[in-house]
Amino acid sequence: MLLRLKLQRPRFRKLSDQPLPPWLSRDFLRQRLVFWVGAGTIGLVSVFFAFAADQAQTLFQYMAGQGIWVPLILSPLGFMLCAYLARTVFPGAAGSGIQQAIAACETTDIAARSKLLSLRVAIGKIFLTLVGIASGGSIGREGPTVQIGAAIMLKVGEIGGADRAKGLILAGSAAGISAAFNAPLAGIVFAIEEMSRSFEQKTSGLVLSAVIIAGLVSLGLVGNYDYFGQVSGSVKGVDGWVMVVLCGVFGGLAGALFGQLMLRLTQQIRVWTSVMPWKRTLAVAGACGLAVALIGIATGGSTFGTGYEHARAAIEGEVLPWYFAPAKFASTLLSSISGIPGGIFAPSLAVGTGVGSLLVLVMGGSAGVAALLGMAGYFAGVVQAPITAFVIILEMTGDSADLIPIMCASVIGYGVSSLLVPQSLYHGLAESLIPQPKPTVG
Repeated sequence: MLLRLKLQRPRFRKLSDQPLPPWLSRDFLRQRLVFWVGAGTIGLVSVFFAFAADQAQTLFQYMAGQGIWVPLILSPLGFMLCAYLARTVFPGAAGSGIQQAIAACETTDIAARSKLLSLRVAIGKIFLTLVGIASGGSIGREGPTVQIGAAIMLKVGEIGGADRAKGLILAGSAAGISAAFNAPLAGIVFAIEEMSRSFEQKTSGLVLSAVIIAGLVSLGLVGNYDYFGQVSGSVKGVDGWVMVVLCGVFGGLAGALFGQLMLRLTQQIRVWTSVMPWKRTLAVAGACGLAVALIGIATGGSTFGTGYEHARAAIEGEVLPWYFAPAKFASTLLSSISGIPGGIFAPSLAVGTGVGSLLVLVMGGSAGVAALLGMAGYFAGVVQAPITAFVIILEMTGDSADLIPIMCASVIGYGVSSLLVPQSLYHGLAESLIPQPKPTVG
């Protein structure tokens, strides 16, 4: 008996029936493409914002040069206009912008998050910060760039269908810092140390790619540069290390004082303006603007604006006048509590260089090195983020020779400040922006 074997042709599954790897799926690729476009947009916006801020400061200098009386009118009116628009047309735009990004990162209220990081707020932030700088405010663009970057990335997530709001906010914030300072490593460290205080592994890819793309766009448009130029001198001998300790201690003390005054005055103004909000908001803004104008006139205009020119000159070896640090401190504080949009990063760095110059006037030493160390101690004392402080300063100056001294000044400044003021400035300001759960009855 013969056995008949029935041969069957092998069956192959069509390629279209094969499940694609997750990283090749249409949804994943769409999300990544939209995300990359968003990161590139942050770089473009940051470059435009930096150029516009420089032009706004030049415009103020031109107008102030027309007569000593000009700032006495321009600054109060400009502050009042910014505060009014920040309260009516662009609610959520007042202040630095970093506290808004932190609050949006920590809250679970979707409506509150959208209010803090909408594209409308981002547009208002750019416009009103420029108006504030053109009015002589002692404010910077770097903090606002964080809020703008977070808002762009959050919107990109909505378009691309991504639901990881916290990761998107961290990525946008890091990209903003990276592009604003031309400091990619600082952007990553800032997202870890200041924005989140914890870091999930699944978020690291978002943050890293956003920083790289935003940084490449900025690099392609303006080139590679040191934000503050080259440092004059380096830390040498016992005297140099004494200066490290002194800059850390006095920088930390001054930073703690700024943070404490900022938190207390902001809270008191918030309570005071809750009654007759329009009149009192305008009164606070106008009074702060007038005080900023008077300080600026008394110091020959040195405290108006970001303070970038004076900080760069100090790092390159110029000794700033003894009054620069306290005057810039007061002008920055008044601008920050006035209710206008604007950051404190650049002005704080300028105050820090003034602290270093003040110590040089008393003790002697290298003016450039003291300015750098004072910047590290004071900035770390204000933001209470020592790693971010020394990484930003290293990347802005390219001074790797003084890595250890800058680290030491930052850590000392942070330690002194945190002993006196346990709550960090930005997280303290963010608390008032996070909706509190309603108490349950019964």
